Amino acid sequence: MTVAELVRVLLAAILASAAATKLAAGANGRSALRSYGIGNGRFRAALWASLIVAEIGLAVAVCSSVPLAAEAAAVLLALFALVLVIALARGRGGAPCGCLGPRSRISTAGAARTAALAVAFASLRWFPEVRPSTQTWLVAGLAVALGAIGILAVAVLALARETGELRITLAPQAALSLEHEGPQIGSRTALRERFSRGRTLALAVFTSPGCRLCEALEPAVRLVGSDPEVELEVFEEQRESELWRALRIPGSPYGVVVDPAGTVLAKGTFNTLLQLEGLLAAAERRVHGVAHA
Repeated sequence: MTVAELVRVLLAAILASAAATKLAAGANGRSALRSYGIGNGRFRAALWASLIVAEIGLAVAVCSSVPLAAEAAAVLLALFALVLVIALARGRGGAPCGCLGPRSRISTAGAARTAALAVAFASLRWFPEVRPSTQTWLVAGLAVALGAIGILAVAVLALARETGELRITLAPQAALSLEHEGPQIGSRTALRERFSRGRTLALAVFTSPGCRLCEALEPAVRLVGSDPEVELEVFEEQRESELWRALRIPGSPYGVVVDPAGTVLAKGTFNTLLQLEGLLAAAERRVHGVAHA
């Protein structure tokens, strides 16, 4: 393979990849054409399909060394770059551009990248038709491999950062706990007698009839109750009004976690699954703290 053939295949692959991302984006990608003032839905769909067909056709033609295919691809990409520059001049920077799928945005870098690709396609005819030596290919392969390793390292670091941020986001959140509401933390209650299996943690959830939030959180409550270390009981306000008054439950949904001895480990109003899990996390910390003490 000559240098010109290698560059031709690489550029064709880039063009085909752009078409593939557009095809995979579907309606989300087509909507990016609104950034360029194209509001008619049918015309937008037809134009989007035409762009995909043109890019795939030119990629195949360039790869097959069809005469003037590289020049046609250069003209198309130059047109794309011009459209991006006009959009930037109109203050639409940051809007979806549809270049490489729904996540790509109109930017100076995007316009420069597209213009550089146009120049590369236009320059294909001047690439030398020579066959590098085996040693040259080995050096080039090593350079590509090292570059790929560098890109992979950056991707792994970015993934690690995203994972860290996700863990922070999904960490248990504290439920709303006020000193004068509910049973006192550390106090003994008869609540444990309402549970039958004596597991490490007993979670009492207090709900009210007609409480939409209670209904919405019912699957979350069942999920938490499926933990083998947790015993769950639900106390509805009308049926358990005396217990509500005895424990000074302020409203629903409300949770109280007790240990096997009936000691209150955590309490509070919860509005999300994360806050309910936060109650259990707070109870576990208290159990471990007492154990270490």
